[in-house]
Amino acid sequence: MKTKWSCAAALVVFASSAHAQSSVTLYGVVDSGLLYQSANAPNFQSKVNLGHVYQYKDGGIYSSIFGLKGSEDIGGGFKVNFKLQGSFNSGTGRSGLADTPTATSMFTQQTTVGVSSPYGSLDMGRQIVPMIYAMADTDVRNAQYFGSILTGWLGLNQASGWQGTSTNGSVGALYDDNAIVYRSPKFFGVSLALEYAPGGVPGQFQGGTRESAVLQYSNYGLNLAGVYYNGHDSNPFTTTAAGLVTTPSTGLNNNQFYYVGAQYTFESFSVSSSYSRARNPATGTGPKGFNLEMFSGGLGYKFTPVFKVTSGFYYLHDRNVGANHSAEYALGAEYSVSKRTLAYAQVGYVDNHGNMSQTLTYGAPVPQDRSTTAAMIGIRHSF
Repeated sequence: MKTKWSCAAALVVFASSAHAQSSVTLYGVVDSGLLYQSANAPNFQSKVNLGHVYQYKDGGIYSSIFGLKGSEDIGGGFKVNFKLQGSFNSGTGRSGLADTPTATSMFTQQTTVGVSSPYGSLDMGRQIVPMIYAMADTDVRNAQYFGSILTGWLGLNQASGWQGTSTNGSVGALYDDNAIVYRSPKFFGVSLALEYAPGGVPGQFQGGTRESAVLQYSNYGLNLAGVYYNGHDSNPFTTTAAGLVTTPSTGLNNNQFYYVGAQYTFESFSVSSSYSRARNPATGTGPKGFNLEMFSGGLGYKFTPVFKVTSGFYYLHDRNVGANHSAEYALGAEYSVSKRTLAYAQVGYVDNHGNMSQTLTYGAPVPQDRSTTAAMIGIRHSF
């Protein structure tokens, strides 16, 4: 009898574990190399050319990261998921990308919990916004940290007057705090992502809020993407003669971004193109507002399964002042040494005019009205 009861208990325990299986994974990437750049500015506020720079550089492809992710199967096709991901500088070991100046956070990129099912997924917390994934999918350079649609978009933020004191820029966003994002399953190659981030500003229902929508199609080697992003009171920190201050929240819509892009891959050849528009509806299109656009194009070829070359062109234009424009050219080669290790070499050139300060490397703007050349070699290892 005891044997029968023991077997029954074992079956119950096994059934429970099968019903609620869970897993936790530790993962990360170290990406670093050597960078040479002319006409370099040390931070977002500087407008002065400090000359050439030769340095150890973190993040030639993307930033170095570490993280934890996990999933629990709760039955019926539903899973509860979490993700904690932070970036760090491989040269110094320090973390970065804090939204609040002088504040240091452990998980700077993603801190989400959510549910996935056959009906899609819902994630809540700080996360990379859906528009960035859509832009990467329609850029041959894949929104890398060196010469890509990402650095072109950063140039739009610079032209809008963004001081870089918050990861919530004045044009779109790379990360959003307190975000709620729904991603639909694919239906005949079509998928939808919807985002809403409440601002939490007392007395201002719209103050600090973010909303965005991304529609994508991916099938038969073709990627199409359409993006709408809208934000209120973006980049609340500003630098004055008295120091760093927080600007009061008004709830005004001052961050509107549209993007359409396409990429087509046929066998080993890839081509991409896109158009972006950034506006500040709160102040219109006059001198106090910004009304910017970006055009991009890219070509890539995969010579072997482990070696490919990509190139991109990114043109920025100020619709208010025609003299403000910028052209960026980038070329990169990547070689997969192994499944987890990638070696790369990149070179690029930017020609800025007027108040444009488009850059080649993410996080290092070029002085206004200056051209620059940059080259980098590096290695990226994932674990």
